[in-house]
Amino acid sequence: MKIFDISKDILSSEVYPGDPEPKINQIADMNKGADYNLSEISMCLHNGTHIDAPLHFLDDGGDISSVDPTSFIGPCVVIEVPEGIITGAIVERYFPRNTKRILIKSNGKAFLHETAATELAVIGCYLVGTDASSIEAAESNGRTHRSLLMDNIAVLEGLDLKGVQEGDYFLIAPPLKINGAEAAPCRALLVSDYIFWSGDKH
Repeated sequence: MKIFDISKDILSSEVYPGDPEPKINQIADMNKGADYNLSEISMCLHNGTHIDAPLHFLDDGGDISSVDPTSFIGPCVVIEVPEGIITGAIVERYFPRNTKRILIKSNGKAFLHETAATELAVIGCYLVGTDASSIEAAESNGRTHRSLLMDNIAVLEGLDLKGVQEGDYFLIAPPLKINGAEAAPCRALLVSDYIFWSGDKH
């Protein structure tokens, strides 16, 4: 069994324009005479590898604590695409139709158009991930997010897929449980050659 850590470090990840920089503050330090080490962190919930809940773009959407964690655990497919905008026609023609979880590898330079979000719902996808900091280009003003989240398609952003080849894997990436939050960090892992997976795409 081989495990790929596809998470980005929160403190060193690129920060989305306009979001606050993450900071860690040492409250107690054994090097300064304390009996233990203790820290606190200040960060945007969308920094690094994270999951968006429907509440991120939908007023009446569920928060991250209400998202079904099974969406983030199970078989998935990693696909590599060229940079640019991924339309619904591209999804229909090239994306796999026999999996419920799809991770997009593009060196952070490919983004979903809202028509692609609609097509993902048509083919029965319930999780889409990306190595970009956002699933959609900034100029789309949230239309792709809204389409995905209204169709209950989980959004996993900020992945590190540099060392991962295209193919089938088992994804483990549940979000932290934060009541009332519109997003949460996660530790995303891909497993290959694993004995506990039957090979079922569902």
